Amino acid sequence: MSSVSKVVPESCLLIVVGLLVGGLIKAVGEKPPILKSDIFFLFLLPPIILDAGYFLPLRQFTENLGTILIFAVVGTLWNAFFLGGLMYAVCQIGGSGLNHIGLLANLLFGSIISAVDPVAVLAVFEEIHINELLHILVFGESLLNDAVTVVLYHLFEEFANFEQVTIIDIILGFLSFFVVSLGGVFVGVIYGLIAAFTSRFTSNIRVIEPLFVFLYSYMAYLSAELFHLSGIMALIASGVVMRPYVEANISHKSHTTIKYFLKMWSSVSETLIFIFLGVSTVAGQHYWNWTFVISTLLFCLIARVLGVLVLTWFINKFRIVKLTPKDQFIIAYGGLRGAIAFSLCYLLDYEHFNMRDMFLTAIITVIFFTVFVQGMTIRPLVDLLAVKKKQETKRSINEEIHTQFLDHLLTGIEDICGHYGHHHWKDKLNRFNKKYVKKCLIAGERSKEPQLIAFYHKMEMKQAIELVESGGLGKIPSTISAVSIQNISPKTLPVARVLPALSKDKEEEIRKILRNNLQKTRQRLRSYNRHTLVADPYEEAWNQMLLRRQKIRHTDRQNAYLTVPANKIDSPTMSRARIGSDPLAYEPKPDSENLPIITIDPASPQSPESMELPNEIPKGCGGLPPSPEEDEEGLVMRAKEPSSPGTDDVFTPGTGDSPSSQRMLRCLSDPGPRQEPEEGEPFIPKGQ
Repeated sequence: MSSVSKVVPESCLLIVVGLLVGGLIKAVGEKPPILKSDIFFLFLLPPIILDAGYFLPLRQFTENLGTILIFAVVGTLWNAFFLGGLMYAVCQIGGSGLNHIGLLANLLFGSIISAVDPVAVLAVFEEIHINELLHILVFGESLLNDAVTVVLYHLFEEFANFEQVTIIDIILGFLSFFVVSLGGVFVGVIYGLIAAFTSRFTSNIRVIEPLFVFLYSYMAYLSAELFHLSGIMALIASGVVMRPYVEANISHKSHTTIKYFLKMWSSVSETLIFIFLGVSTVAGQHYWNWTFVISTLLFCLIARVLGVLVLTWFINKFRIVKLTPKDQFIIAYGGLRGAIAFSLCYLLDYEHFNMRDMFLTAIITVIFFTVFVQGMTIRPLVDLLAVKKKQETKRSINEEIHTQFLDHLLTGIEDICGHYGHHHWKDKLNRFNKKYVKKCLIAGERSKEPQLIAFYHKMEMKQAIELVESGGLGKIPSTISAVSIQNISPKTLPVARVLPALSKDKEEEIRKILRNNLQKTRQRLRSYNRHTLVADPYEEAWNQMLLRRQKIRHTDRQNAYLTVPANKIDSPTMSRARIGSDPLAYEPKPDSENLPIITIDPASPQSPESMELPNEIPKGCGGLPPSPEEDEEGLVMRAKEPSSPGTDDVFTPGTGDSPSSQRMLRCLSDPGPRQEPEEGEPFIPKGQ
């Protein structure tokens, strides 16, 4: 039996059981029961949707919400109109048995058969353990396309009774989609908040806590269906909204009751749905038309493949993690049909739709093909294509810390860039939830508890319960804190956890320091765009300065190669020798009183190796003719003239900055290569 369950999905086996049961009932002369739409929509479908919505992986769902909505809304509309239009063409060509089926009837049939069924998807995808991304894309599409299916179903059903459909009717039908979908979400949110608020006051009567969760969820579904809104959207919204607040208020026993009762209830409903599908196939009235049935099956497959390929090509332009061809194949191949299409078709009235039996036969054929053929072959195809599977690992504290750290980091990056993405709005929603909503819906100190501490408390409780169930109470490790001991022995009263609190003055002081020292990044900033950058007003001035610098360097390089180098200044040793041989030739002139006198002791070996004479102007330089005084005085030291305001000291050449003066300065400041020390001269001079 285990080998059969690995090849054949459970849903297929249940349909086979239903076929056998229906055949046995019919063989003994009794009329087999048929899956009535009221029983399906009121009692069998809500537990499955509530289980899916209450335990919905919210992070993966919100991160891929745009992709899911495109597949659910645009994809379902494409399938409905593509299939309805082609089936209308087939009916016009197919012969006398199909000519009486009009356009609206074919569009109604297309809207019924186009939606992916959540029950069938859950039954198949949970067995093959596909990865989280593909699972949430296909399952999220099957949940959210209910609004499109309900709107199109009621719209075409009413249009079929009209004598003439006007433009106003089409516009109102388009607007009804938003009313049905958003209205269902609004109803679910209201009942979810009421359930969360009610669970705040159930600390003394823990027994009725699970009852409130089931009661308010079912009331949300009935209220939405009462006003022809989307009941599935209402159930999903109520489960998603109430879960974080209800689990913070209820006891652990109530949490366990809700979890396992929902799983059991949804499993029983799913079993009954597939069995009744098999029984209804045997008991129902059928009208087989080869052309209509085969065309329906073929066009369903073509529409699904084309829709997924085109929409994925568009979606990948905006996704960071692209959907690969393998992912696209699994999404297209996982578009299973189920009991929702059968029940919607069973609701049609014979008076207005006398072709209902043919519609039911085609729908059952499509359901059997998708569940049996696609459901049985999707597991070996996943293994053949080596598609990534779901990793059955528990989330650790380390992963939670790094996930929150990355969320805060991405939120800060979006604030700095001025881009308001989903991380920014998620942070806004979390702040609003922590500041206002939690205080109203969560009782006690748990409303002020950080998310990380709450996650740690939940993990400790889970670890303690696993220890008790495994019989390892006597081997409790020392790392388990007092919270786990309290959960193990519930007889002792739990000690209230004291949260650290700051005084008002200290908190105000910290806020003041942060306001004064941190950037105000939450103001709206313009996003970076290279086409809208403002020109820098100093950019042109810097460019001119750089050009002038390059021009000066180029001129210096040319002058250095084209001019004759100046006479080489004697080394200090030769200067001492000349002064010693003819001291009178180097005495200062009597009329040069203002010139600096440099006294050199010829006998001293510590004479300077080089002399720097800044701003020395040779005769005739600076643009002025040499005067007779300067002709006799030789080199004269002049003070550098101060630069005028507004000029560039670095790049603007002065009066003495001609090439010849610069060459003279370079020659005077360069003493030439250092010669080897003479014999008898100390290697290291004294006094150094």
